[in-house]
Amino acid sequence: MARSREFTVQQAYQYNHASPLRWIVSHVWRYRRFVATTVVCYITAWLVYAGAQVMIGRAAAEILKPQQTSALLWIALAIVGLLSIDGLSMLIGSYSAENIAARFEADAREELFASLLGKSQSFHDRQRVGDIMARATDDTHQLSNMIAPGSSLLIESVFGIVVPLFYIGTMKAEMLLVPVCFVICYLVAVRFYIRKLTPVMRQQREQFGSMNAGLEETLSGIEVVKASAREAFERTKFRRNARLYRDLFARQGAIEARYLPLLMYGIAFGLTFLHAMWLYRRGRIELAQIIAVMGLMNVLRFPTFISIFASSLTQAGLASAGRILHIIRDETDLDENQAGVARPVHGVIRFEDVSFGYGDTLVLQGITFEIRAGQTAAIVGQTGSGKSALTQLINRTYEATAGRVLIDGVDVRDWSLQALRSQIAKIEQDVFLFSRTIAENIAFGAPDATREQIEAAARAAQAHDFIMAFAEGYETVIGERGVTLSGGQRQRIALARAFLNNPRILILDDSTSAIDSATEDQIQKALRQAQAGRTTLLITHRLSQIRWADQILVLDGGRLVAAGTHDELLRRSPHYRRIFARYGVVLPSLEAEEPAVLSYQLSTPA
Repeated sequence: MARSREFTVQQAYQYNHASPLRWIVSHVWRYRRFVATTVVCYITAWLVYAGAQVMIGRAAAEILKPQQTSALLWIALAIVGLLSIDGLSMLIGSYSAENIAARFEADAREELFASLLGKSQSFHDRQRVGDIMARATDDTHQLSNMIAPGSSLLIESVFGIVVPLFYIGTMKAEMLLVPVCFVICYLVAVRFYIRKLTPVMRQQREQFGSMNAGLEETLSGIEVVKASAREAFERTKFRRNARLYRDLFARQGAIEARYLPLLMYGIAFGLTFLHAMWLYRRGRIELAQIIAVMGLMNVLRFPTFISIFASSLTQAGLASAGRILHIIRDETDLDENQAGVARPVHGVIRFEDVSFGYGDTLVLQGITFEIRAGQTAAIVGQTGSGKSALTQLINRTYEATAGRVLIDGVDVRDWSLQALRSQIAKIEQDVFLFSRTIAENIAFGAPDATREQIEAAARAAQAHDFIMAFAEGYETVIGERGVTLSGGQRQRIALARAFLNNPRILILDDSTSAIDSATEDQIQKALRQAQAGRTTLLITHRLSQIRWADQILVLDGGRLVAAGTHDELLRRSPHYRRIFARYGVVLPSLEAEEPAVLSYQLSTPA
């Protein structure tokens, strides 16, 4: 069943999200040729490497009981050949494993990023950016480490145990007694070790995310930190998080320090030799066979030793996969509705008994009104009355809790999300600009725009002059979030971006708050031209902007309490009069008290 999301990559490879392990396997399986190459090369490497130990045993037999004059030379050359094949096989196998690891890391990071793009605003409101960044960078890198060297070493450990046992069994089955007992004890110990290690690795990854989130918050709010002289407090907080992260590594080290298989291997090695001597005394095994068996037992040391490292990397990768998959599987509140309505928008906006809330807190209650195509509607009200929330329902940044929001008579949920949002532009008071050139920021929603179109939009937003004052003009790279620009400059670039997109519905959320009066007069003229033929919603307390709105919606406590023109509301709305009393406007006498809640609707144009 398809998951709800606001954006999907068309014809993307479908991975199995049932569990972290299945998700990993589905990623790796994309490169099964590399997997097959890796496995074949590792099998070959261990077969020939262990075979070289058998050949050493044959060399010892030839020394003790010479059969042919050149036998030792041929055995020596055979050993050189086998070890050369071992080295070449390991080279190719390691190359294939590294390929899988690098591709897996890139694919997982891309899948996570695409998933984040598809999440709703309410999802992102709940997340800590630093933790998301940790998952997209360090956790995905842990996936790479899990494959190479982690899983590669695990595969080597398996073959490094099975192959020597196979050779020992073919030479003298009786000699398998101690090695098999050792392997059983080894598997039990490793299982116990992994059970102890798994929760620690999960806590490590979570703590890294928390530490990274705290770091990001501090650096993002560095201006507030310095203005409040809270550097010492932030340092203490980060040091506490770093110590918790360090302590988890110390716990991991304590578990690894109690790793018993190496001790078991030493005991098994001695017991195997003792067993071999016992069989030799009874004439049931030759000296050359003892040399070969002990050489094969020596082969077991590497997989026994390296499994501690491989297990740690594998558990860290599984923990990281769980964190990444948790984000990917978290369903969003909205669906992009690719098969929905995708036609040009005329701009008729209608709210029908709409309510909306964040969680259990209602922000809007029972809102009903209609704005005709091409009209300008001003939305006013005290802080916290729900003005911004109302506009966020129009482009489906959030979903209405109850009621319906209609564009051109079609419920916004029935529109294709891409078609709807591409025809709506919103400029907020807190303008976000990317760390790119000014031209790229203006053309963000219209990447195919020409330089002439970009400059025309900038002129309309009264931004061209200050842009050309920079040494590099439109190619000037601005700082992250536009910090190298003033508030007024950022807002004018945002206005230019909106003008260039040529939207059918324009939402201005206090978008000229950081602009001086002289510049505002110029922008007002540009706005009037830009609003011609477009439906415009203004959230502002500037009387100069509100006066010429076709209608004004007054919100109070999440309810629509009045609607009408400026003159009408001054005569009959106490809420509206209170808002503008500070401007010194001559207020006419109230005609009549209006009800606490108003359902306001204009007739639909023919």
